[in-house]
Amino acid sequence: MPIGLPEFAANPENRVPVILLLDTSGSMSGQPIQELNRGIAAFKEAVLKDTQASLSVDVAIVTIGSAVQLIQDFVTVDNFTPPTLEASGQTPMGAGIEYALNLLEDRKETYKANGIQYYRPWVFLITDGAPTDDWGSAAQRARENEANRRLSFFAVAVQGADINTLQQIAPSERPPILLNGLDFRSLFVWLSTSMKRVSSGKVGEVVALPPVGWGNVGI
Repeated sequence: MPIGLPEFAANPENRVPVILLLDTSGSMSGQPIQELNRGIAAFKEAVLKDTQASLSVDVAIVTIGSAVQLIQDFVTVDNFTPPTLEASGQTPMGAGIEYALNLLEDRKETYKANGIQYYRPWVFLITDGAPTDDWGSAAQRARENEANRRLSFFAVAVQGADINTLQQIAPSERPPILLNGLDFRSLFVWLSTSMKRVSSGKVGEVVALPPVGWGNVGI
């Protein structure tokens, strides 16, 4: 593992790693994918308003559609360019979760090798469908990581999502949230506010998150 990577030499701030695990299957085509793209742009805009968060929030984007794809490797928000996502294919959710968890473990090793402290990572799954692959072992791994405080896993259900399956994937203490319509903008503004609160605290500190006004919990 390389030591002293330039990105950390230039910016040694503590990191808040967050993976956006996004369903870009065919059912998201049209307005849903357009609103999702607008939401991601709003996320960057909101985080940039906070200097500390813009240097600390480390975002990566993994999509699950025609294949599992790394659309954006980890980068701080000040260097993040929101992508224009397109919808096609099925929903290999199990493979997507496994890929995201592996990506996260690699990133944590990179932090450690470069002497960078980090807050508990977030994996943020957004889907409007049901898995089209085997998801059982991936769900178990995500739940075990959550139970061991190695990450915080969030599942957001867009209208049409398989709620019963998401309830088995998401940790029991953090059930899936049903998004209000296609209000991705409010979701990502909430996420940015949460990231600001986390990045302004101490590593390992429990932070109270803002209320969820963009969806319904406990569906």
